[in-house]
Amino acid sequence: MVRDPSEEQLTVMDLRKLNRIDPLRKQPERGLDGGQDLSPMDPPDAYAPPSVVPVPAAALHPFLRKFRDEHVPLMEEVNAFEEAILSIQKTGFTKESDAKLRHFFHFFDREFTPHNRRKEAALFPLLHERLIADGEHGKGKIPTTAIDLMENEHAKAMQLAAVVVNFLGLAFRLPDERSRLIVLDAALEQGKNLVELLRLHIFREDNVVCSLAHRLISRAEFDEMQSRAAAARKPS
Repeated sequence: MVRDPSEEQLTVMDLRKLNRIDPLRKQPERGLDGGQDLSPMDPPDAYAPPSVVPVPAAALHPFLRKFRDEHVPLMEEVNAFEEAILSIQKTGFTKESDAKLRHFFHFFDREFTPHNRRKEAALFPLLHERLIADGEHGKGKIPTTAIDLMENEHAKAMQLAAVVVNFLGLAFRLPDERSRLIVLDAALEQGKNLVELLRLHIFREDNVVCSLAHRLISRAEFDEMQSRAAAARKPS
C-alpha cells in the first residue's frame, strides 16, 4: 500500500519540509484533541446534543447494547490510527507506522463496514419510521431523520478511507520528492478528517441513536430483531 518504488526500504520523510516547499501550508502541528482549533466536522456543540438524555448501557436491550459494545474496539483502533498519523508528521514514515496504517484499514474493512451494514439492515429502517411518526424529522418535502445522517456518515467514512488509502499508495510511487510530500501530507490530513468523523459518529450513535431507539422501539421488537439476526448467522 505505502511502499517506496524499490520495495526494499521505506523512505523516512520529514513532513516539516513541506512548510518550506509549499508556502501556502503554514499550519502548526497539532493533535485532534487540543480543543483550541475547531473543525467544521466538530462544531462546539456537537458533543452536547439538545433534548437527548443518554441511556445507560445497562438499561439497553442486549440487541442494542451489542452494537454499542462493538464501538469500543473501533475507538481503540481510531486512537491508534491517530497516533500513527501524528507520529509520521513528527518523525517521518517508518515500517512501524506503515504496519499501523495497514492494520487500521484492515480492521476498518473487516469490522466497521459489516457493523454498519448490520445496523442499516436490522435497526435503522424501523427506527427511521418511528422517528417520523414521533415528529422527530426535518420539515422538508421528504422528511429526514437522524438515521439519514448516520447512513450518510457511514458512506462518508468509507469514502474518506478510500481516499487515504489511494493517496498513500500514490505518494510512494511518485519519483519527485516535492510531489511525494504534498500527496502524503494530503493523505494524512484526510486521515485526520476520518478520525474526527468516526469519533463524532460513534458519539452520536451511542448517545443519540441508542437513546431514541430505546424510547421508540419496544422490547418485544428488539427480541424479534435479535432472533432474526441469530437466524441469519446460522450456517445454511
